[in-house]
Amino acid sequence: MNLLFLGDIVGRSGRQIVLQQVPELRKTLALDAVIANGENAAGGFGINASILEDLYDVGVDVVTLGNHAFDQREIVDILPSDMRLVRPINYPVGTPGRGATLVEANGFNVLVINVMGRLFMDPLDDPFRMVDEALSGMELGRDADVIIVDVHAEASSEKMAMGCWLDGRVSLVVGSHTHIPTADAQILPGGTAYQTDAGMCGDYDSVIGMEKTEPINRFVTKRAQGRFQPAAGPGMLCGTFVQLDEHGLAKRIEPVRVGARLKNYVPQLD
Repeated sequence: MNLLFLGDIVGRSGRQIVLQQVPELRKTLALDAVIANGENAAGGFGINASILEDLYDVGVDVVTLGNHAFDQREIVDILPSDMRLVRPINYPVGTPGRGATLVEANGFNVLVINVMGRLFMDPLDDPFRMVDEALSGMELGRDADVIIVDVHAEASSEKMAMGCWLDGRVSLVVGSHTHIPTADAQILPGGTAYQTDAGMCGDYDSVIGMEKTEPINRFVTKRAQGRFQPAAGPGMLCGTFVQLDEHGLAKRIEPVRVGARLKNYVPQLD
């Protein structure tokens, strides 16, 4: 099985490059499933129904979220009924929506879990315990053909610890949130694919996807002088490509980069 995880989609530039490239990548990489983090898709803050439909229409199977999950008011009404949309599983009991979903993609049963870290982030419930509970009674290769965990977190150490914690129990542990693709894509000893951060889909001529002026002002003056706005230049798609064996464990993991600014790279199939 071949799958692609796309890093945080940021604003219009991110949406445009994803909508443009996903249909072609599905063909080029013979993809069975595409998962995308969409928490910055609507003006850099959250996601809405129109954007979700656009993503689903071009072949995104599941959309994950993060700390901006509830920035758009309408999401509260969308989350309970949309089985292809997940928010972090470690939000408090009673939060609208779900933190894990099991969907069918090209004949495969795909379990997607979204979890948020706690270091330098909102103090949500224990991410390790919550993921463990979601996996209770779920065996990779028996109850799900594929299990993907999106760790939306700031600290590399917390993401790496989650990867080691889940090694051999899931297909892929991949980080989101920091918007910078890391160079550590690897297969862990137990067979789980891992990358600390898949990067972002957006304009890289920016400060992590935002127009440069206001972030620089805040660093230099320690004062907010305006609002953060997504950078509007040509977009770059960044993601993680994984090939799985018949047991749902990884046999290959590579980055995917298509678009402006960063060096482009698309894996070649055998």
